[in-house]
Amino acid sequence: MITLIIPGKPLGKQRPRMTRGGHVYTPQQTVNYEVQIKEAFRAEYPDFVPMDGPVLMTVTALFPIPKSASKKKRFEMLAGRVWPTKKPDFDNIIKVVSDSLNGMAYDDDKQIVQLMGTKRYAEVPGIIINIGPINCGTEEQDE
Repeated sequence: MITLIIPGKPLGKQRPRMTRGGHVYTPQQTVNYEVQIKEAFRAEYPDFVPMDGPVLMTVTALFPIPKSASKKKRFEMLAGRVWPTKKPDFDNIIKVVSDSLNGMAYDDDKQIVQLMGTKRYAEVPGIIINIGPINCGTEEQDE
């Protein structure tokens, strides 16, 4: 099992954009965030060989507490009684993380067969990613 921590406010993968000329491109914020995730992985695991076979991924997205939150509301957020239900959508957070780690943590994100995740508030924002192989007990895999 490997663990990777990405500091800063969690971001989700943005939809591709299209120019008037029909050229499709990825928004720069998404490109920058994917590079940040890749660089963090390379720094933490410089000689890592991508996992093959089925993979389990857990993602914990830690959101900053709004400055406008009262002391009582802050306490409730940190205690897990108030959840961050605002954007980005959790599936977009998963998408940017899984796409960024293609060819690095695993050969392809299609190998992720089990996924668990949480969005919550924390004093220090970031994303905590855990990835590990799943031992299926069989050598046969669906192709």
